[in-house]
Amino acid sequence: MNWLLPEHFSDVLPPEAERIEALRREILDLFRLRGFERVMPPMLEYLESLLTGAGQDLDLRTFKLSDQLSGRTLGLRADMTPQVARIDAHLLNHPGVTRLCYCGSILHTRPASLAASREPIQIGAEIYGHAGLAADIEILRLMGVVLAAAGFPAFRVDLGHVGLFRALSQAAGMDAPTEERLFSLLEGKDVPALECLCATLPAPYGTAILKLPDLYGDADVLARAADELPALPEIEGALAQLAALARAVPEIAFSIDLADLRGYHYHNGVVFAAYVPGHPSAIALGGRYDGVGKCFGRARPATGFSLDLRELARRAPGVVLPEAILAPPAPHDAALTQKIAALRQAGEIVVERLPEEDVATLRYTRFLAPEGEGWRITGRKPER
Repeated sequence: MNWLLPEHFSDVLPPEAERIEALRREILDLFRLRGFERVMPPMLEYLESLLTGAGQDLDLRTFKLSDQLSGRTLGLRADMTPQVARIDAHLLNHPGVTRLCYCGSILHTRPASLAASREPIQIGAEIYGHAGLAADIEILRLMGVVLAAAGFPAFRVDLGHVGLFRALSQAAGMDAPTEERLFSLLEGKDVPALECLCATLPAPYGTAILKLPDLYGDADVLARAADELPALPEIEGALAQLAALARAVPEIAFSIDLADLRGYHYHNGVVFAAYVPGHPSAIALGGRYDGVGKCFGRARPATGFSLDLRELARRAPGVVLPEAILAPPAPHDAALTQKIAALRQAGEIVVERLPEEDVATLRYTRFLAPEGEGWRITGRKPER
C-alpha cells in the first residue's frame, strides 16, 4: 500500500489548505504592520547548529541524516527559534532591538501528543535585544491580536516563571540528576512521587517545591506564593515580574501556574501558554530566553511566541473561505474576458469551465451568466 503515509503525517487537502493559507497571510501581515521582519531559514542545517545551546532539548525530536557532500550529520529542524536566534546573532548583528518573524514546516521524530502532527507549520514572532518587561508585554499583546484575528476573542493565558524552580533547586544544592527527576515529576504532575523526593531535600526548599503544583489560579496566587515560598531574591523578582505583566495587559485573562516548567531547559524567565475554549491543550506557547545566541557568538535577551498553524486552522471558527464563481468556456468573448479579469482584480475566485466539462459534477455556488451584451453573477447553475 504505497499510498499510505507514516504515522502522524498527513496530506493537507482543500479546503483545509485554503484555511491554513488564509491564516498564514493574515498573521504575517499582522506581524509586518508591527515592524516584525520575516526570515526564512533552511529546513536542513548541520546538527550541531540546530542543537547548540538553546536547542539541546530538541535532540530526541530531531531527524538526523548524513550529508553526502560534507560527510557531516545534518538535522531536519524541529523548531525554528534556534535558527532565528542564529540569524539575529550571526548574520544580522543589529546593534539594537530586532523584531523577527517566521513561518515554515518543522519535523518531529515523535508527536507532541496522540493527536498531533509530526509536521507542524510553525509561525511565530521574536524580539531580540530588550531585557525589560516592555518586550514581554508587546509579545503577549501581539499573541492576543493573532488569536482574535483567528476567531478566538476569548482565551486564557497561563503565566509561569521557570526562575522559581531554578532558584529553589540551586538553594537546595541539588545535583543534576535530582533536578532532572524533580523537573519530570513537576511536569507530569506526579504529586505522590514528588512528595517522596521532596522529603529528602533540605528545608525549607523541599517543602516549597512541593507547594508549586498548588500555586495555580488567579492573581491572588502571587500573594500566596510570596507568603509560602522562601524569601529568595530570585523568587521575589520572579513574582514581581508576573504581577507586573498581569497588571500591564488587562485585556488578557491570566491564570498563574507556578509549576509550569514548559521549556525549562530553554527558557529562563517568564513562560506562558494560551488556551481557547473547548480545547484542553495550549494553542500558543512562548516566553523569555535571555542569552540566546551566545553559542553563535552574541548573547542577546529575547522573548517570543509561536504556534502550529495547522492546529490553529483546524480549531479556528473565524476563517471564512470565499465562494468561487464558475465561468462558461467562451475564450473569444471579449466581454466575458473583461468581466473575469475585473472579478479577479477585486479578489474573487473565478474558474473557467473547460469545454464539455459536466457542470453537474461542479461544486460552485455562483456562476457567470449572459445578460444582454454583458455578464452577471447568478446563483443558478447553467445547463450543460
